[in-house]
Amino acid sequence: MNHLSIIKAYIKFLFKAQSRYKIHSPFVYKYLAKVITNKKNDDKLKVINKLRSELRNDNEILQIEDLGAGTRDQHAMKIQRRVSEIAKRTSVPKPFAKMLFRTVHHFKPRNILEFGTSLGISSVLFSFANENAEVHTMEGSPEILKRAKSSFAKLGRDNIHTKCGNFDNILEAKLKELKQLDFVFFDGNHAKEPTIKYFEECLKYHHEESIFVFDDIHWSEGMTEAWEYIKQHPASKVTIDFFFMGVVFFKKDLSKQDFIYRL
Repeated sequence: MNHLSIIKAYIKFLFKAQSRYKIHSPFVYKYLAKVITNKKNDDKLKVINKLRSELRNDNEILQIEDLGAGTRDQHAMKIQRRVSEIAKRTSVPKPFAKMLFRTVHHFKPRNILEFGTSLGISSVLFSFANENAEVHTMEGSPEILKRAKSSFAKLGRDNIHTKCGNFDNILEAKLKELKQLDFVFFDGNHAKEPTIKYFEECLKYHHEESIFVFDDIHWSEGMTEAWEYIKQHPASKVTIDFFFMGVVFFKKDLSKQDFIYRL
C-alpha cells in the first residue's frame, strides 16, 4: 500500500474511531480509560526512550538479510544498513510503545512471544513492563539480533531469550517449548498469508487470558485482509483497532465485539 492509500485509510479510520465514552463494554472501557492511560509506572519508559535515541544516532553498518514481507526466498542477498536507519524504520512509535508497556504491566503475562526482535526496543519494553515475565523473541537476521543482544546485556535484561532463524523453521519448536502463550506480539512478517498462519499456530497455545497484538494491520491491503480474518475468527472475542496496531482478547465471558479507537 502506497503512502496515499495509507493516508486515505487513516482518514477513513478517523471517521470510524469511537470515543471511549461511547463504548458500552465495561472491559474495553476500563482498558482504554484505566490501563493505557495509566502513567504510574512510566518512569521505566525513560530507559526505552534512551535506547531508542541511542540506536537512532548509531551509524554502525550491519550486513543484514530480510526474511520478512517482500523477500522472495530464504537466501536473500545481504544488504548494508545503518543501525540508525533500521531504528527509525522499525522502532515502535512512542504512543504505541506506551500502549504496549501499560498493557503488559497491567495484565502481567508471564510467557511473552515476539515475532521480530529487530534492534530489541520492544523486547526491552516487555522485559521492563513485567520483570517476572520471560520474553522470547525471534529474529531472522543474525547481525541485527547480535546488535539487539548487546543492548540486552548492557541493560542487564536476563529475562529476554532470543532465537535466530526463519519463523517457518523455528516457530513450532518454540511453541512446544513454551507450552502456553500469555502475550504475543506479531511484528516480523507483514504479509497476509504468514500473518494468518502464525496467528493460527499460536492459537493452539493460547488461553482465555491471552492477548495477541498485531503491528501494521493497515500497512497493506493484504495486512488489512489478515486483520479482518483475525477479527472474524471464532476464538477472537474482542478486538481493538488502533490503526497502526490491533489488539485481540479471548476472554470467554466477553461479547464478541470489534472496536476502533484512536490513541
